[in-house]
Parts: sequence; structure tokens; C-alpha cells
Amino acid sequence: MATKAADWWRGAVIYQVYPRSFQDTNSDGLGDLKGITRRLSHIADLGVDAIWLSPFFKSPMADMGYDVSDYCDVDPIFGTLDDFDEMMVTAHSLGIKVIIDQVISHTSDQHPWFIESRLSRTDPKADWYVWADPKPDGTAPNNWLSIFGGPGWEWDGVRRQYYQHNFLTSQPDLNFHNEDVQDAVLKTVKFWLDRGVDGFRLDTVNYYFCDKQLRDNPPHEPGVSDGGLDAPDTNPYGMQNHLYDKTRPENLDFLRRLRALLDRYEGRATVGEVGDGARSLKTVAAYTTGGDKLHMCYTFDLLGPDFTAAHIRNCVESFQKTVVDGWVCWAFSNHDVKRHVSRFAKTEEECPVIAKLAISVLAALRGSICLYQGEELGLAEAELAFEDLRDPYGIRFWPAFKGRDGCRTPMPWETGKAHAGFTSAEKSWLPVPYEHAALSADTQIADTNSVLTHYRRTLDFRKRYPTLVDGDMEFIDTNQDLLAFTRGKDGEKLLFVFNLTREAAEFRLPAGMMLGKPVDMPGTGGSIGRESIQLGALSAICSRI
Repeated sequence: MATKAADWWRGAVIYQVYPRSFQDTNSDGLGDLKGITRRLSHIADLGVDAIWLSPFFKSPMADMGYDVSDYCDVDPIFGTLDDFDEMMVTAHSLGIKVIIDQVISHTSDQHPWFIESRLSRTDPKADWYVWADPKPDGTAPNNWLSIFGGPGWEWDGVRRQYYQHNFLTSQPDLNFHNEDVQDAVLKTVKFWLDRGVDGFRLDTVNYYFCDKQLRDNPPHEPGVSDGGLDAPDTNPYGMQNHLYDKTRPENLDFLRRLRALLDRYEGRATVGEVGDGARSLKTVAAYTTGGDKLHMCYTFDLLGPDFTAAHIRNCVESFQKTVVDGWVCWAFSNHDVKRHVSRFAKTEEECPVIAKLAISVLAALRGSICLYQGEELGLAEAELAFEDLRDPYGIRFWPAFKGRDGCRTPMPWETGKAHAGFTSAEKSWLPVPYEHAALSADTQIADTNSVLTHYRRTLDFRKRYPTLVDGDMEFIDTNQDLLAFTRGKDGEKLLFVFNLTREAAEFRLPAGMMLGKPVDMPGTGGSIGRESIQLGALSAICSRI
């Protein structure tokens, strides 16, 4: 049985750092590892348990580092391996675990493995990627599509074959049916385990295997889409039922191999990104149950436009019913979707209110939670001009889809400084909006009513009540559109009621429920009576039972 220390990930609060937008220290307009080290105190003061670093490996940066050309080295724009080691030592001294991204479903076309693989069909690494002959008429082997637009196949004139890519043409997919590929990938994972990292976030974890027979994907039924939350109506990718190009059953055995490697080290953890449309929860169940695969997964369920009691309850209850003994990591934002303040707020004035209420909800849910840099400042989605875009996804589908740059703009640290203290360079890689600069961290630290202060207090509140880490969770039917549930563990039971509407509401206590003393949950907005609770618009309350 795992020790409590080894189980640190269960109920953990994880803070995602997007390195190129966090802090620049060498005045090139790009964030770097030394910048992360410099700002770790900000993260520690939030009260999180771990950081997750988006890719910092060597890369041509066609997809902002998610196209890796060397899994075991740091790209010079971010620094060196020594800088990484220094950052990790500092993080550990502050009590922060370090989780790093592993993008192993595909590599860059500049990776030495692919360069060798494309040399000939008889090369030792010829079968390390998904290669296939064209159809007799020269077209692609099947109908698979790329998430980033167009066919999921690219012709290579050297081998006179197509290779598969789920994303950019410069991101060829590895062939996990080849055990030599699995061995090589696990060797790179071991490199970072030996270096002392505490865990891995596994990018596109259900994309590792494709169908050996390369069968065509069938179309979705009318009205059903599998396009994801970033560009669901724009991208024809969602018109297919992706039965054969991802989420293949062979993946389970590889995940067992990965887990066996991690289990040789004390207290290491994995969190998998599962993007699988309507099948996501079933995939999470398969990947996390049994204790021999992933520790936890996150889906895109809460990364959409809905911030309602019914939607949140449905997501959580669906998980509870489908994933019996697995574990989930909840999040409202990350580097791939519009910031949740912009998705949930109806007016600009609502933004700070929504920012506070959202973290209160997230902190009360059963599961681990993941925060995305800048949400603790209440940052909204940045509006960028086309000429400022760097995201190939947004550039491809502009203007119907503006891409992911709007959530990736630099962190604003200091009011009154150029680029809000992110960089001293003349130009930052993405602009810092004026609206973001006004919300800089230094202006919020001393403000008792700021979003940042509310985040700190809320995460401290979560830590002070062990039931919020891994206690049971039961929903309560309400007479209005309210989110009500209890959390309980070891004799302690808490009632939470959230009013996510724009109108005042009354929560009638269920028959036989007796409330104890109110709990000092930050941002409480209501009053407790003998038989009911009164809540203002967009407010919350917590009480002992």
C-alpha cells in the first residue's frame, strides 16, 4: 500500500507554468528556467503542492515546444540542464513538487529518430514512425485527419511513403507497436526520474497507438462532434468518430510498463491528458483503475463555456459513476483553451467575482485540481491582432478560430514597468495587454479584496480541512439552480452551497439536516437560518453539519 507521502498527488493543487510566458531573465523576450526559479516564491505563497512545467526541451518550436527534437536536454531559449536542476532544488526547498510535460505520442521531424527513420525502408529505425504506402491513386492511406487541419498524413519523397501526424506535418507520430520505440521512450522518462522530477503530465496520452490495419474512421452521427473545446465548430476533425487513430486498447499495456518504471521510484506520479470526446470518462476509467497504470487523468469536461450547477454536477457525478477507483484532476483553464474568466463572465465587471467564485468551487471538489498561471490574478483572455499570433493552430483557422495565444500571453508582475515586468527586452514574444498590466501581481499582494488574496486564502482553507483533499462527496437536490453538496471524512462533514446565477436564491435544508457553526470559507456571501440558507448572486456558503 502506498504511504501517505507517496500519495501526495491525491487531492494535490498543481500550478501550471507555461515557461515562455512566465518570466524572462536574459532580455530576449522569452521566459526561461531562471525566470521560473526567480518567481517560485509567488507560487509557494499561493499554497500549491506542485508545479507542472509545459515543455522546455530542445525543439524547433513549430508548436511552441510540443514538437520535441531531444527529450533529454533543455532548449537554449529556456537555459540549460543546470538551470533546470537549480530550479528544481529551489522548488523542493519551498515544498513544491515538480511535474514536467512528456510529449511522447510524436516528435519533431528534426528529432534524430525521425531523420534516421526517413532515410530508407530498411534502416534500423525504419519502423519507428507510422509509415504507410499510398493508395493506388497516390492519395493518403486512409481518411484520418489532423487536429491542426487537413489530412493526418504527409508524403515523404525520400521513402516514397506517407507518415502519420495528428498535429502539424512537422510532428510525425511514433509507432508504439514497435517495442524498441517503447523502450527508447521509457529511457527518456528514466532520465528525468533519475534527475529527481516528481512526476509527469502526459500530453495526448490516448494518442500513443493507432490501428495496425489503418482502417478508416467512420463519420459521427449527425449532430455529434468530437472536435474538442478549442475549435469545435471550425475544425472538420470533429466530424469523425476517432475509433482507429487514437484510444486503442494496446495503450493499456504500455501504460502498465510506464507505471512499473515509476513504481521503482518513491513518490512519483502521472497525470494524463485525455481528449476523447464523449468517450473521455470511459478512457479515464480504463487508464486509472487498478493501480497499475496512471495515477490520475484530466479531461476537458470543465474547460468549456458552461459554469452552471447542472453542468458541474453532471461532470462530477458522471465521473463518480464511470470511474470507480480512479482519480481525477479538475481544471477550469490551461494553455489550450480560452481563459475561464472570459468563458464564464457575462460582463467585464463580473470578471473578478467569477474568478473568486470559480476557485471556491474548484477547491471544494473531490479530486486534485490544476491552476493555470495568471488565473490567480483574474486574467481574462487577451485580444490579439492577427499579426501578433504565434500559434499555428490559430493562424491556420483564422478568423473563425483565433488560436491559443490569447491565454498564453506573459504574466504581469509589476505595474508601471515595460511589459509589466515580464521582460526588459524591447519586444516580448507576445504582447502584454494593458488590461493585464493593471492586474499585475504586485498591485494585488497588499489588496485584501484582490483575486490573488482570495486564491491564497481559498487554497489555505482547502488545506485546513482534510475532508476537502480526499473526503467523500454527495450532491443534494435543490429547489433552485444551486450547486449543493457535502464533503465528509473521519466524522467531519461540510455542506457547500454555490449560487452560480445572477439572482439571489434560497436553499431549503433537506429534512433532518441540522447545521452546525458556519465555516470560515473565504468569500462567503449569504446567511444561514434554521431551515434555509440565503445566498446572493454569484456567491457561496459553507457550514458544518
